[in-house]
Amino acid sequence: MEFFTFAWITDPAIWASLITLMALEIVLGIDNLVFISILAARLPLEEQSKARKVGLALALITRLALLGALAWIVGLTQPILTIANFALSWRDLILIGGGLFLLYKATHEIHNEVEGDLADQEPGAAKAATFMAVVTQIAIIDIVFSLDSVITAVGMADDLWVMVVAVITAIIVMIVAADPLSRFIEQHPTVKMLALSFLLLIGVLLIAEGLHFHIPKGYVYFALAFSVLVEALNTWVQRRRRRRRAAAKAAA
Repeated sequence: MEFFTFAWITDPAIWASLITLMALEIVLGIDNLVFISILAARLPLEEQSKARKVGLALALITRLALLGALAWIVGLTQPILTIANFALSWRDLILIGGGLFLLYKATHEIHNEVEGDLADQEPGAAKAATFMAVVTQIAIIDIVFSLDSVITAVGMADDLWVMVVAVITAIIVMIVAADPLSRFIEQHPTVKMLALSFLLLIGVLLIAEGLHFHIPKGYVYFALAFSVLVEALNTWVQRRRRRRRAAAKAAA
């Protein structure tokens, strides 16, 4: 009711939770965006942007649907299976399954990057990955990322509209950043390998979370940021060396 009386405009607590949750949702969406970018790169060039946008639209629909079923979300954390005093809930099983899926996909993509796939050498191989196959894989992993994101939102905000605005804002930012990020990853093979390694880390993180071993995501994001910084420095050094060589040849 406060939303319709505009009392929320002068409530600093609501604004603080909204801004914090928007920032957190954007950060939590990085791994989803990287996964979507790498999967979409398996499609023909003209279909890649469409696949990314469809994948992010699915993420938005999934998260809003989960927010509309808060009671069901709470129920997912209730134990359904106990093995030697170790309880597992539906949330745990989903996180473990999603983590294993990420490990498989990241390992498969790394293998293709390093060893190469013989099928990729055949004419028309670029269409081996169909649009529906890629979108289906995106939808599967969206469920895992959406579940994690929505549970975080529920724990940080009391008002449903705050959660909805934060989720929608995060998806809009991801849609805007999707194409530039994908082009950057494709143009820099070492960055793509870093992104795949990041997905491996996220897979391990999800499995650990499902097994009740909490590892702060900040550690993983810091490791990724540090690696990207080192790679950026390497790229900068290589460019300077090329310019010096070109200048030396021109002077000669």
